[in-house]
Parts: sequence; C-alpha cells; structure tokens
Amino acid sequence: MLSLITGLVFIGFFAFQTVEEKASLCQILGSPEFPMLSKEGDVMIGGAFSIHSKITSPSLVFTEKPKRLRCSSVNLREFRFAQTMIFAIEEINKNSSLLRNVSIGYRIYDNCGSTLSSMRAVMALINGDEWMLGKSCSGQSAVHAIIGESESSSTIVLSQTTGPFKIPVISHSATCECLSSRTEYPSFFRTIASDFYQSRALAQLVKHFGWTWVGAVNSDSDYGNNGMAIFLAAAQEEGVCVEYRERFHRAEPEKLLKVVDVIRKSTARVIVGFLAHVEMNNLLEQLSLHNITGRQFIGVEAWITANSLVTPTSFAVLGGSLGFAVQKANISGMEDFLVKGFWEFQCKEANQDSMINTTFCKENQDLMELIDYDDDVAELRYSSNIYKAVYAVAYSLHNILKCSNIQGCDKKFSGLQVVESLKQVNFTIKNGDRVWFDSTGATAARYEVVNWQHGPDGSVQFIPVGYYDASLPPGQRFVLKTEAIVWPGGSKELPVSVCSVSCHPGTHKVLQKGKPVCCYDCMPCAEGEISNTTDSNDCKKCPGEYWSNQNRDACILKNVEFLSFTEFMGKIIVFFTFFGVLLNLIVAALFLIKKDTPLIKANNSELSFLLLISLTLCFLCSLTFIGQPSEWSCMLRHTAFGITFVLCISCILGKTIVVLMAFKATLPGSNVMKWFGPVQQRLSVLAFTLIQVLICILWLTINPPFPYKNMNHYKDKIILECALGSPVGFWAVLGYIGLLAMLCFVLAFLARKLPDNFNEAKFITFSMLIFCAVWLTFIPAYVSSPGKFTVAVEIFAILASSYGLLFCIFAPKCYIIVIKPELNTKKHLMGKIQSK
Repeated sequence: MLSLITGLVFIGFFAFQTVEEKASLCQILGSPEFPMLSKEGDVMIGGAFSIHSKITSPSLVFTEKPKRLRCSSVNLREFRFAQTMIFAIEEINKNSSLLRNVSIGYRIYDNCGSTLSSMRAVMALINGDEWMLGKSCSGQSAVHAIIGESESSSTIVLSQTTGPFKIPVISHSATCECLSSRTEYPSFFRTIASDFYQSRALAQLVKHFGWTWVGAVNSDSDYGNNGMAIFLAAAQEEGVCVEYRERFHRAEPEKLLKVVDVIRKSTARVIVGFLAHVEMNNLLEQLSLHNITGRQFIGVEAWITANSLVTPTSFAVLGGSLGFAVQKANISGMEDFLVKGFWEFQCKEANQDSMINTTFCKENQDLMELIDYDDDVAELRYSSNIYKAVYAVAYSLHNILKCSNIQGCDKKFSGLQVVESLKQVNFTIKNGDRVWFDSTGATAARYEVVNWQHGPDGSVQFIPVGYYDASLPPGQRFVLKTEAIVWPGGSKELPVSVCSVSCHPGTHKVLQKGKPVCCYDCMPCAEGEISNTTDSNDCKKCPGEYWSNQNRDACILKNVEFLSFTEFMGKIIVFFTFFGVLLNLIVAALFLIKKDTPLIKANNSELSFLLLISLTLCFLCSLTFIGQPSEWSCMLRHTAFGITFVLCISCILGKTIVVLMAFKATLPGSNVMKWFGPVQQRLSVLAFTLIQVLICILWLTINPPFPYKNMNHYKDKIILECALGSPVGFWAVLGYIGLLAMLCFVLAFLARKLPDNFNEAKFITFSMLIFCAVWLTFIPAYVSSPGKFTVAVEIFAILASSYGLLFCIFAPKCYIIVIKPELNTKKHLMGKIQSK
C-alpha cells in the first residue's frame, strides 16, 4: 500500500514534463515545497521532523487549486531535534580535521505529524525546490542523506520512497522492528535500537515485579503494532497474561473513548503503553478527564520522558510510571546553542544586535515564544541520537572523499557509496559514546529505567532507577534499584496486579475455565502429594516410603506400624500370656503335688504334664508375634505356633485314645491296652509332632516368611508385618492343626458317654469344640483385619484356644482336687462301673 501511495504521489504531485522551447527543459508541475530551515553547502543533509503536531487539511472543492496544509501546535521536542541537527552541522563545519574544505548544508522540513505531509517533504528533499532542472529530468538528489523521521510509520514511508535512489536515511527514534529488514530497507540506519530489545525488556520488567495480569494499549501504527506484538510474545514466554489489548490512532477519538472505558472496567492495575507521544498525550487527557488514577503505567522511550506530558493534572495519572528511556544527551555546548545560539543564528543578520524579522522568524511566530526557554533542555535525550546521526554521515563522507589535511577532499561520490560507508563507520563522539551500526543498521540497545517522581520543589522529575544494556551477558543486562522507586500515589509499597493470588506451597494451580493461564484457583494437594514451591502447576507424589505432611509442602517418612510391647494392646496381650503361663504352672504344681491321687493316675499323668508343658509353650509363642518383625522372628513365630499347637493337640488326641482303649480294656477278653501303652502314647505324640516339624522345614526351605513393608493397606503409614512367603506352607500348618483337632473332636465325641464317674472324653469334646470354633472364627477375621490387627487377631486366637484347652480339660480336675477332695478316691471313680 505504501509503495502504491509513493507511486501515485510521484505521478500526481511531482510529475515532470519535457517542454520543447528550442531545447528540452525539465519543469516541476505544481508548487515546490520549501524547507522550514535551510542552509546551502557543498554537501546537503536533509531533515524531516514533526515540529508541529497537528495539521489542518484545506477544503477540497475541485474548482480551485487546494491551499497549503496548515500546521499548528508546536512540538517542542521535535523542534529541539531540528536545532540539534543544525548544532551538529555547524560544529562539523568548524572542525578542520573532519571534511576539510567541505561545507555541510541542510534542508529541514516540518511534516506536521502527518504521513501525507511526510511524503511531500520526502519528495521535496529528493527533488529540491528549483522550478527547472535543465535538459534532463535525471540527476543527483538534492540531499545526500536524510535525518529522520521520529515515528516509525513516517520513517517507513520515507525509507521506501528513497530506497530506490539509494539515499541513506538515518532515524534517531524510529524503533519498529520491521525496519530491521535489509531486504526491504537496504539504505536505512538508526542511532537507536530496535523495539525487539525494548519490547522483550518490558516483559522482563513486568515479570520482575510479579505483575502477571496486565493491560496493553498501543498506537495503531507500525511502531505500536509491531512493538506490542513482540511484547505479547515475550510476555507469554515470561508467564505474564494480558487482560486486554487495545489500540487506537490519533485520528480515532471514538476508539480512544472505548480504550478509556476498558481501562476503567479492568481489574489489571498495570498498563503497558506502547504508544507514540501524540497518542499517549490523547490518552492522558481522557484519563485525567474521567479521573482514572492509581494505575501503574509501564512506558516506552517514545513518551516516558516527554516533558509535554507534564501538566498540572498528569501526575495524578502517570505518577510512579516506569519505563525505558534513551540516555541523556550530555553534549557540551549544545544547551547554550539550543537556548540562545540558534536564535542568534537564525533571527539576526550579520553585524546586528537585535532580533529582526527574517523569513524564518516572520513565518513561525509560534516558535518565537521559545526564545530563552530552557525548562526542557536538561531532559533532552533523543538529541544525542540526532547528533550521532549527523556525525555518522560526516564520517562516512570523510571516508568516501578520502579527505586529508594536505589535499582536502575529492567531492565526487554517489548515494550507494554513502550507504556502504555508513556500514563501516565506527567512531566516538566527544561525550564518550561509541557509534557504529550492526547488520540491521541499528545501534546497541541501551536504556535507562526512569520513574516519574515529584522533586523537592514539587516539579515532576524523571529519576533513573536502573538500566538495561543488551550488549552485556544475559545475567547482567538488567539492573534495578527497587528501593528508589516511588509507586503511584507516592507509595513505597509495590503494587499488586494479578488475576489470582499466588498459590502457597501445599497447593497447586487449577485453571479457571475459559480464562487465561494466570487466572486459576488454588487447590490443596491430595494426600501423599506435595508442592514445595509457590504457584506450582501440579503436585508431586511422595516416594513409596514417604507421605505428605499436614501442610502438603514436604514429604516425611511414613509412620512404621507394628504391634509393639509398649502400646496398650501389646501390654494386654503380654498380661494374658503370662497369666496363662502362671495358671499352667499352678496346675502343673497342683498335679505334681497330687500325682499319687487316683484322679491324677486315672487321667494319664504323663500326658497331662506334657499337655501342660505344650500349653505353656502355646501361651509363650504369642510373644513372638509382638515387636518389630525381623527375618528370624518371622520364621520363628509361625513355626513355633504350628509345632506347639500340634504338640498340644497330639497330647489331647493321645488322652482321647487312652480313654477309648481303657473302656475297651474293661470288657471281658479285651487285650487292647497292650497295643497303646505308655510307649505307644509317647510315640504317637512324637509322630504327630514330627509331621508338623517336617511341614515347617519344607516351608522354611522353599519360601520362608520374611519381613514386609505393607504400603498398600494404608496410604499414610507402613505396616511392618511378616509376609507368609508361601501361603501354601502357612495353610498347610494351619490345616494340619485343624485335621488333628477334628480327629480329636470326633474321637472324644464318640467316647463322651462311656461309663465312668470321671470320663475325661466329655471335657475333651467340649475343649475341641471351643478350639475349632475359635480357629474357624479366626480365618475370616485374619483375612479382613488391617495392619497390626491381623497379628492381634492371630494372637487372640492363640490365647483364646489355649485358655479354652486349659480350662476345659484341667479346671474340672482342679475343682475336685482343691474343692472336692472327697471325690478324689478310687472307690468314687470306679463306683459307677461297680454298680453296673
């Protein structure tokens, strides 16, 4: 589109015709554009600045020639640029070592902040202001280089127009990244860095202060749109979310009002303003009018240090603003020239002491009000870029013309030579700054970070609070003095601008549906998971033996649980264990004392003592189930349990068989007792027990029990238990005990009604009934009990069955021995048989 506009302007406004008047002459159609400031020289440098910021278009009636565009509203900063350009040129002309015997002239145009006016200025710079060129319409450009423009959009028009003619353009403030293309803009240079660095630095600045929820407003121009696009991409990389992105052009008041309304309704307290100076001024007026204050503005070099934005009401809106600014000029002699020397140079004739109405002074009365005005001079920043640009042209010409102090300079050169020479310049100006151009035609990115503050006298000051230097290593590019920053409202407390508050350790972010990633809810981590950082995106599971603490911000070792001697349940079990052992000892002592009595003799005292010993071992084996499981304790507890109970049941089975044999022996002609005498009884007990020993040996050899950390049943604790190793071995041990118990029960049940005053079979039947009931109940309870309660169930089954056997078999005997000693006689025991 810009190329099309350029072509149309070439054809429509600066068309040339060849006239036949004895010779061919080339003449401009229309009126030539005259510069605002000019001076002739051997080499001409053009300048294009927005010395006025508003333009009034004439009425187009198409019946008469349109009047000239009228400009108004002086832009002081742009006027200083033009003054600085003249200052640098005059300084070079006085320098005998640079461009010796070559004078530099200038042609400076005011484009009035309009792209259309900018095009007229460009064409005037190329063609000059002569009515006729002679016999040929082709020739050298009126200027050899152009300084400008200030805004990127106008600079693009300027560069695209001059590009085909290889006229170098050096801008002091056009920062659009789009101008870095050497294919599209091969003759463009700039003494300022591309917005690529500033936009990314803006994102880093916002992230540095923890502002993850910001608004974004930019000029609807090449400068604003390109810069904001880079910022948005960088902000996304930094994890910064943009609540809104609005744009407007200086000629669109309706859009501006929409932007103000969006800002008023938004929740973001930080606004990134990628705006040109004019748009920022318009926005500031509306924000002040609507009394929208308390926002933290983040600004760019185009407006952050603009004195024209400082008004009685602007600090309420922009106070505390942070932004990147070009470093101050600090060039000796320049301030005096801007305030006094320029006016003497432009408005005084030679040998005159008073100001007179020269053409410039007469036509620009609004500028005359700036005579002796110096309030802005101390804050001049872009002026140094103008100064560098002029000197860059001078040094490139110096190198092309091969100037020497003896021979002077060869004054023949082309625009292409100037472009190529500019790529090679590398010099230092008098304030110590080095000037050179990189492969894109730009200089290194160096910015001051400035803060809008009130000075001691109440004036608005732009206080440096840091810097950004892209030429330094990554970790050293950004330096900020946070303690020196004053925030909006004069506060020293950092503003907060987030969509959601930070999630503390122990929680994680859950995105809110349909909103940016910076809007989330903080959800506690699940059990067994932790987050030990702020704003964690998810929670991490703790390793197997660890569990999350109460705050869910650290993994701690799980509590290891096992049945110990010190806990209440362990103490109860120990008590009943030793109480059972004590009862066994008492019964054994009683039997030992009364061993010669008929009752003890009649009930097979040898098996009775062996049964008491085995019962004592049954009670004691329950202790092996208490305490921290180890490899040996796991093997001991199950084998000891299996063997002692088989020994116990074997003794009871032997007593049952003895009862049956004794009854058969009382029958006439019976001789069965010789087949089951004391030796056979001992062998039967030994045989039954050896079978269980063999089962246990096989179990321990093939797949023995072992300590196992059970982390499946409970999430927050480890159950330290004994794994069975081989379930077949365990159930074989238990099944064998059950088999002997059932056999004993059946035999005792058959012998329960044998004729005898003290038939032991009925008590054995009852004891086996209790024993089987206990262990049948144990199986489902054992399978379903969690953790250490599994062990407790097994211990209670051991104790219950042991107490059952002890009381059912020995309590009646002890009752007779202690309470009814008169029944402990042979006569009583045999009485029933004799009566039969």
